[in-house]
Amino acid sequence: MTDLNVTKEDGERKGRFVVTLDGHEAELTYSRMNATTIIADHTGVPEALGGRRVGIALVEALVADARAEGYRIVPLCPFVKAQLFRHPEWSDVFV
Repeated sequence: MTDLNVTKEDGERKGRFVVTLDGHEAELTYSRMNATTIIADHTGVPEALGGRRVGIALVEALVADARAEGYRIVPLCPFVKAQLFRHPEWSDVFV
């Protein structure tokens, strides 16, 4: 896991994981499908934060949160889906 500070903003139907670094904000957004499933729908990392493992830190936070909170993830976002293929050990939280 990276040393970046990832925060979670959770709403009733939508939420996001956020990293703010050097005045730039990266996010992984999700939508709640039901009480036990969310859809990871978008990951956005500004060019200024490229190559700093910000995107992977967001996905790692999502996976850790899913395990802690007991929900499953539908990886609609292409970046999240690509990370799942690179990390088969995360398959326990993905649909």
